[in-house]
Amino acid sequence: MLAQSSVDVLAKTAVLESNVAYLRVGAVGQNLSTEIQSARQTLMASNNIIGLVLDLRFATGDDLSSAKDVESLLTRDKLPLAILVNDETTGTAEQLAEDLRSAKAGLIFGSSKELKPDISVSVSPGAEQKYMENPYATNSTNELMTASETNDFLPYIDHTTEADLVREKVKDGDQEGAFEPSGVITPQAPFIRDPVLARGVDFIKGLAALRWK
Repeated sequence: MLAQSSVDVLAKTAVLESNVAYLRVGAVGQNLSTEIQSARQTLMASNNIIGLVLDLRFATGDDLSSAKDVESLLTRDKLPLAILVNDETTGTAEQLAEDLRSAKAGLIFGSSKELKPDISVSVSPGAEQKYMENPYATNSTNELMTASETNDFLPYIDHTTEADLVREKVKDGDQEGAFEPSGVITPQAPFIRDPVLARGVDFIKGLAALRWK
């Protein structure tokens, strides 16, 4: 395992599904709350963010003061929060996940014998690292799983839109009177193939939809 000094406290930031902020923590260390606040402001400046995914899978750390600062920051946020963990979430990162849940800031997703996630999703560490490198796929590029891998996964969640489904039916001739020009290939919509991340994003979207009603 890498020493904490060689791990970025905030390893990755991104916007998923056009409106969900994604923050992956490498280690709960000094300045993590400052980096999270800066990343949030940057992502929210040009996107209509409806919620936040805090990815603590494989995260480490021993800075309790930093963990408390992050907890205070995200608790004040009031945005839907999905906290992703696995058995490699250790040290202060594990404590941060539990503290955020206890503060009712969000729910925990993933696999962890210690944390007992609210939504349990079992994925082998090797497959999880692979999905974290590239969480998106399409039906044409998604790799087939072996029988042994299948036991580690729940079915993929396909975020294909209704329009894409209609186009597929049109192409297959399922809609009477439909016409698909010859030689036209409809691009396949990407979907999140990372089972833990997919469930976290769906939770945020569902909760945001309820709040809008």
